[in-house]
Amino acid sequence: MSRSPLDAPAAPPGRISRTLIRLLMKQARITAVDRIGRHARVLTLESEAFREVAWQPGQKLQVAMGSAFVARTYTPMTWDAAVGRTQLLGFSHGGGPGSAWLLGAVAGDACHVFGPRPAVDPGRTGAVCVLVGDETSIALAQALARHGTVPVQCLLEVDDAQSAHAVLGHLGLTGVEVHARQPHEAHWAAMEPRLRALAGSDATFVLTGKAATVQHLRRVLKALGVATARIAAKPHWAPGRTGMD
Repeated sequence: MSRSPLDAPAAPPGRISRTLIRLLMKQARITAVDRIGRHARVLTLESEAFREVAWQPGQKLQVAMGSAFVARTYTPMTWDAAVGRTQLLGFSHGGGPGSAWLLGAVAGDACHVFGPRPAVDPGRTGAVCVLVGDETSIALAQALARHGTVPVQCLLEVDDAQSAHAVLGHLGLTGVEVHARQPHEAHWAAMEPRLRALAGSDATFVLTGKAATVQHLRRVLKALGVATARIAAKPHWAPGRTGMD
């Protein structure tokens, strides 16, 4: 996940920032960059420090954008502690430091990361995990599909359905419902019946992505009688807001 409509330019690292990076962050190196269309990238990162980590699907990794005080958050899709390797999926939005780093990344580049740390807790494990989100949720879908303990069903609202299908195909993710965003959130009406059909089952719902969508669909599930313990909510972004991860 990584989307910030109001990315601010990254400041050069000062003394305090350099100290924080040295004390708190792990140094990693980009070993591969897979480009998927104009805006999506899969980055492979390796670090000896990754060998010491017991990773869980749904955790987040923050990457410093040249400063300890400017970072962007990603959801690792895989984590190989035996060799110290992880893979991140990112989408470029706007012209801020996150987009610039993603689009300019090449194999051999060094970076500093913080984490992984808890971000999304699917909560009680049901018979199936229903993940609802958008482009920023695809990495989580991949992590849960490959490393989770139950089958995953995924519903995504996206700006560009063709680009989303290209990313899903590249990752080999199947059975994902893609809904193109429409004015005044009209596409919600097409997503709600799927949630209604699953509300009575033994499913856990994980709501991610745009804050307004997370809030609306959480209200829908609560109205359908879905217990709070079966709903995990983690907004990734909202128009005009920064600092969400």
